[in-house]
Amino acid sequence: MKLVSAVVMTGLLSPLASADMVISSDDIRAAELMPKAQEFSGFGCDGGNQSPHLSWSGAPEGTQAYAVFAYDPDAPTGSGWWHWQLVNLPATTTTLAAGAGAADNTALPPGSMQMRNDYGAHAFGGACPPAGDKAHRYQFTVFALKQKLELPADASAALTGYMVNANALDSVTLEALYQRD
Repeated sequence: MKLVSAVVMTGLLSPLASADMVISSDDIRAAELMPKAQEFSGFGCDGGNQSPHLSWSGAPEGTQAYAVFAYDPDAPTGSGWWHWQLVNLPATTTTLAAGAGAADNTALPPGSMQMRNDYGAHAFGGACPPAGDKAHRYQFTVFALKQKLELPADASAALTGYMVNANALDSVTLEALYQRD
């Protein structure tokens, strides 16, 4: 991936990619603290547990589907923390409304699949870094895929990540922050 700014990254993953993707949000900003709406509700956190609005453009020709990941590389697990893995968004989708990651799936386009996050739910799970820890980075990445993915509903985060990366034409990341007192 090439760095576009300190926190918004875009990268060509294939020589077939013809345009750089861009990402934006009405709810979160690059390198800024996310609002309480994006904090998890549970594990000692009491936020709104709402996925942020995301919008993207510039996918390369041949894009057949999208995947959206939310990941905290700073979680004290040794392997980070998967907050959201959403796959098989139709190629016509370029926006997700705030709250689209709810477990009831009613705000997602037909055919989309929310994979199990590290909280154990098939939904978005908000930020919940340990109280008093440094600000954690939350990477919201949209991947343009060359095909829809065949994944079992109980696929691990590693398998989902492998399949997304193996089929990615391009990707873009918006990195926001979150910290609890």
